[in-house]
Amino acid sequence: MNVTESQYMYQQLGISEEVWEYGQKTEARLKERFREFDETAEYNQLKVIRAMQENRVSEACFNYVSGYGYNDMGRDTLEAVYASAFHTESALVRPQITCGTHALALALSANLRPGDELLAPAGKPYDTLEEVIGIRPSKGSLAEYGVTYCQVDLLEDGYFDYPAIEKALNERTKVVAIQRSKGYQTRPSYSVEKIGELIAFIKERKPDVICMVDNCYGEFVERIEPSDVGADMTVGSLIKNPGGGLAPIGGYIAGREDLIENCAFRLTSPGLGKEVGASLGVMQSFYQGFFLAPTVVCGALKGAVFAANIYEKLGFPVVPDGSESRHDIIQAVTFGTPEGVTSFCRGIQAAAPVDSYVTPEPWAMPGYDSDVIMAAGAFVQGSSIELSADGPIKSPYAVYFQGGLTWNHAKYGILRSLQSLIDDGVIPIEKLRGL
Repeated sequence: MNVTESQYMYQQLGISEEVWEYGQKTEARLKERFREFDETAEYNQLKVIRAMQENRVSEACFNYVSGYGYNDMGRDTLEAVYASAFHTESALVRPQITCGTHALALALSANLRPGDELLAPAGKPYDTLEEVIGIRPSKGSLAEYGVTYCQVDLLEDGYFDYPAIEKALNERTKVVAIQRSKGYQTRPSYSVEKIGELIAFIKERKPDVICMVDNCYGEFVERIEPSDVGADMTVGSLIKNPGGGLAPIGGYIAGREDLIENCAFRLTSPGLGKEVGASLGVMQSFYQGFFLAPTVVCGALKGAVFAANIYEKLGFPVVPDGSESRHDIIQAVTFGTPEGVTSFCRGIQAAAPVDSYVTPEPWAMPGYDSDVIMAAGAFVQGSSIELSADGPIKSPYAVYFQGGLTWNHAKYGILRSLQSLIDDGVIPIEKLRGL
């Protein structure tokens, strides 16, 4: 058999002939899906360029600013760029927001007061929000400040229980928190259209309620964002999609001006708000990452669909399945055993450009109720837009794959995960033959 230069490189990186051939056949079937992703990326790229041009981004925006950060032009202009791109009145985009959970906690605590109620209409929130809310007791939770919590579980098909949501709305309901992505669940991730339908339903019954969408992992996957369909606040992390792999830290909240002002006062101090908070030299990374984000997200989507098709054909439950429309970059694969989860993650780690020689092990991560294994050989620690995979070591033993700054790296990562599962005896090599 003639070995191509590309195949030879894969062999040098530990990919067997059987795995490589299976990957090539899978990729060949996905050309039309990949073309659709490219078209969406092109649209979103133009949207970002327009936002930057409208707000007159200049070289001066990249200057280092320290101290109080008064008159930090780069920071203020970037927030205007986010507001333009997300079609909102205002935005808060700061390196002082440490992560997605912090951004969500900030948005909630800034706009809820003692006696208010938070409603979650999409079932259990992501694990790290449980302590923010007070579902699991924690210092400084919303529950400690007298904010109550109401949860409406999803229907069996993973979608919204509208009659139960209508019943749960009451005079104390102040904020409705909608999580776009699945988190550590095997439910569907929601399209912007579905989120818009839910927001419209809620607003018809309680027009003054604040609808906040956790947009983590969803930015630039579609041509519109939750803020385009009625979300009062759209929240996310810069070390996920919108940071484009270049932002070293940060989070954003985009939305209604009065709500964003509340968030700014909570982030800094009453009376100071958005006026302080120096950018400390990260602005060029923030701007350039946002500029690259549509292309980076496109590569991550190709990797997610590739993973879905690779593992679905081998008989493993995947969410979304290999042909469904995509609404975030996360791909869930259920192995049913802890060995499947750990072997997959070790394969992803082995494909990393950074720390590829490290073997990830499950551990008790802060904010989670079980041991979690994470593969993240990234340039930015914990960056979920880079090639990564993680999962809780508990039933149903599903792993959550996301990211890849380029499609080619995502492809190699998935093949390396499959090779790891074969080498560890979780998947017999015979399964690949004839597929």
